[in-house]
Amino acid sequence: MEPPPAALAARAVAQCVGPTGPWRRTVSNKVLGCDWIPGCGSLVGAPGSRVAGPGRRGRGPGHPGRRCRVTVACAGHVGARITWARLSQLRVTCARPSSRPELGAESGASRSVGLRMRGGQGAARAPVIQFTNCRILRGRALLREDLWVRGGSILDPEKLFFEERRVADEQRDCGGCILAPGFIDVQINGGFGVDFSQATEDVGSGVALVARRILPHGVTSFCPTLVTSPPEVYRKVLPQIPVKSGGPHGAGVLGVHLEGPFISREKRGAHPEAHLRSFEANAFQDLLAIYGGLDNVRIVTLAPELGRSHEVIRALTALGICVSLGHSVADLGTAEEAVQSGATFITHLFNAMLPFHHRDPGIVGLLTSDRLPLGRHIFYGMIADGIHTNPAALRIAHRAHPEGLVLVTDAVPALGLGNGRHTLGQQEVEVDGLTAYVAGTNTLSGSIAPMDTCVRHFLQATGCSVESALEAASLHPAQLLGLEKHKGTLDFGADADFVVLDDSLHVRATYISGELVWQAEEARQ
Repeated sequence: MEPPPAALAARAVAQCVGPTGPWRRTVSNKVLGCDWIPGCGSLVGAPGSRVAGPGRRGRGPGHPGRRCRVTVACAGHVGARITWARLSQLRVTCARPSSRPELGAESGASRSVGLRMRGGQGAARAPVIQFTNCRILRGRALLREDLWVRGGSILDPEKLFFEERRVADEQRDCGGCILAPGFIDVQINGGFGVDFSQATEDVGSGVALVARRILPHGVTSFCPTLVTSPPEVYRKVLPQIPVKSGGPHGAGVLGVHLEGPFISREKRGAHPEAHLRSFEANAFQDLLAIYGGLDNVRIVTLAPELGRSHEVIRALTALGICVSLGHSVADLGTAEEAVQSGATFITHLFNAMLPFHHRDPGIVGLLTSDRLPLGRHIFYGMIADGIHTNPAALRIAHRAHPEGLVLVTDAVPALGLGNGRHTLGQQEVEVDGLTAYVAGTNTLSGSIAPMDTCVRHFLQATGCSVESALEAASLHPAQLLGLEKHKGTLDFGADADFVVLDDSLHVRATYISGELVWQAEEARQ
């Protein structure tokens, strides 16, 4: 029978004996990597030792935030104290008492005995990786804790240590960096020369290229977005963009975002007027006829003032598809009715919608509406690229409804390419500096800012906390899509998709399923 953890620790202490006299013995433990200290019952130590446990596991001693100790008394030696606290590496350190300088050239000289914890019978055999010396975004706060990963998921170190009796197979020092959930971009039209709205013969290779190139920007999951297009484009492109898990090949695909063609002509923005549609008598069947199917679709943006739109919203939400309100001239009452029918998102707030007015705030008024269904949470996308939204407008939205803010890039195929002419679906786009316009006009046409740039600008423009800025790009989009148990969080059991950031929120490394998929050159030194 495998001895319990404290007994193994006591045995290691018993092995550590001073050469001519008593030693001060302590066990320096960091297995759990945080300040919640599991308790343990009375255990039997090595021969000649006594181990006194602090009590059973559970609430009380050993609960998060508490500290419990195990005392080991070896015959003829000074009692040693084993502390289960920040157990990132379990080692027994035997130090000479400072009152006995003759035992060593230096007072307090020490040596260590490694203590290896073995997995119990039936324990998972996948390697356990422990990320140390970091601050983890968890529970809306940055905590100085270690992150434990196995088999692509976040581990509960208490269960690992006490139920499986295992410690890490590998430790990785994060150098004091921030570990945040991987960013999720729910509106990205392409990038690096790839246009998701172009019906090429190999759409998948283009999606794969973008999925790979957004890893340096901390994005671990995304929704490829198609702008208003002819029916034949949807029918050819959609089957080629299946939902796909992320990995070394690139960020995961969560499903397609269809922005149009059921939007307002007055607020069409960069969408081609010739391909806009309205709902006819058959409504939902009309939508299916245009798209050709919804198997890979996750979000649909539409204008709620279109006739029969509420019927379509109810049908889409019944299929688990998120409905977003955008490119619209809807008043607040119409927008509220759309939310009551099931809509949960607003596409790029302030852009391509009626401006806020004090007598009718339009879609913007949903942020503080008191006519939303009980328990219904409205989310809204913000393009924080320094071009689409004035910093004052960013601050107004964030202070009005911080829990609903979702950072999106709305990136166009010109992302990463610089000045010149590029495409966006059926339109030609001209990039000048940091701005993209529909060629020959002054109409903005998406963004060329990557997600990490948007996070930093949002932080600077709003003066919000680092935690709020990071959650706007991770937790909130996950909640929007109903994925918060697996994505956008570093809670136990979640997918180990996370980004390593320095204090200025520049990406140092990106991990998907606990695997390093991108690392900054300087971080490899």
